[in-house]
Amino acid sequence: MLACGPRCAALSLMAALTAALLALAATATVAQQRRQKAAPAPSVAKEAPHTPLEEIKREQQPGAKESVQADVSARNVPVTSSFHGTEIVIFGAVDNSQQPSAESGYYDVLIVVEGVPGRIVVRRKNNVAGLWLNTASATFDVVPSYYAIASTRPIDEITTEEFRASHGVGFQHIRFMPAFGQPQALSTEDLREFQQAIIRLKQKQGLYIQDNFRVAFIGKSLFRATIELPANVTVGPFDTRVYLFHDEKLLSQYSVRLNLEREGLERYLHRFAFGSPTLYGLVTVALAIAAGLVASTVFGRTAH
Repeated sequence: MLACGPRCAALSLMAALTAALLALAATATVAQQRRQKAAPAPSVAKEAPHTPLEEIKREQQPGAKESVQADVSARNVPVTSSFHGTEIVIFGAVDNSQQPSAESGYYDVLIVVEGVPGRIVVRRKNNVAGLWLNTASATFDVVPSYYAIASTRPIDEITTEEFRASHGVGFQHIRFMPAFGQPQALSTEDLREFQQAIIRLKQKQGLYIQDNFRVAFIGKSLFRATIELPANVTVGPFDTRVYLFHDEKLLSQYSVRLNLEREGLERYLHRFAFGSPTLYGLVTVALAIAAGLVASTVFGRTAH
């Protein structure tokens, strides 16, 4: 019978734990898929790439001859461990276009891309006795994780303030919903300051973007725009809304959905971590111990 030293035992333990991690991940994934088939999908989720919502919506204004159609370069974007952001091309066409040329500016196109909504907590720091401490906070629900605006020219020249407010177009019109049970009473002015703080932070992170000249017509009816999705974007469904205007009047609108989906080993590990957090924690701790044993054995022999 062959003897096995500490290094061999540590390697065997590490291999066994790795196999257990993969087996548990696969089991958790299968169990989660069965639960999703048995139960209805939640209305709002951090990662819901397969929500049964309509992917394409059209709306034509009464009396308008023109209509807009649009699509994105990729309906499904894979997210793996090597994901460093991507660029999405949004393209479309105006049916029954009356535009004489691409440079005439007869039509205006406004595009809004919204990411997965979620909850966010904002805290305010104040100088208290020489120390910067959190003195107030606010919690908001249904905050878009990503928000981008692209247009043929500045949005205040395309449409009215009333339209932007009613359709949630523009940073100042994003619908931040204060959560119930705030830790302290907040005035309207306080809520507005916290909302502006969210916008500033998201802009610094590259998650809130506005480009007034990103959309360009490449023909009498064809147009295109590019939208940057950074590496820190939240995985899930993204709603893209395209509006067609003429002389500040809405003619037609079109909505299409794209999905960011985890793929490969990262997808299984993510589902395992969030589906069975206790088991995931135990396995990762065991792997760390095994790695430490291997390192101590290897470097111990090197020292001698």
